[in-house]
Amino acid sequence: MKKAAVIMGSDSDLPVVEKAFGVFEEFGIPYVVHVYSAHRTPEEAREFARGAAENGFGVILCAAGMAAHLAGAFAANCVLPVIGIPIKSGALGGMDALLSTVMMPPGIPVATVGIDGAKNAAYLAAEILAVEDGALLQKLLESRKRAAEEVLEKDRKIFEKYAK
Repeated sequence: MKKAAVIMGSDSDLPVVEKAFGVFEEFGIPYVVHVYSAHRTPEEAREFARGAAENGFGVILCAAGMAAHLAGAFAANCVLPVIGIPIKSGALGGMDALLSTVMMPPGIPVATVGIDGAKNAAYLAAEILAVEDGALLQKLLESRKRAAEEVLEKDRKIFEKYAK
């Protein structure tokens, strides 16, 4: 199975990003975590992105706040799927991070989840990796089935409580 890379622009993003780790662990997806800055460590970020495919990665998650250019910097330096996680921070509450992550030029796409959406980023990464991994696909299908069963059980309890 290919690995996932989780890149944060700052260690202050960790409380949000940690929500992705449980998803990766649930599905048995190997992952690594780094702090690289598009502005403060551009050479290291570029080197990691350019070598990611050869190093066994299949997807890269990039989390950054404020005028978040991290995901775009990674997307510019590799052709692996990059998923941007805008982090709520600064005066604009994450809207600046969201817009700078989602508004990429043609040919350099970044899939973008909602502000602080690390868990959804991990699910999307799992779905991307499942394209070439049948066992992972089955795990995802089973997870969806369990989630549906949980909702239907909640529905049953609510319905019974308020049935007249």
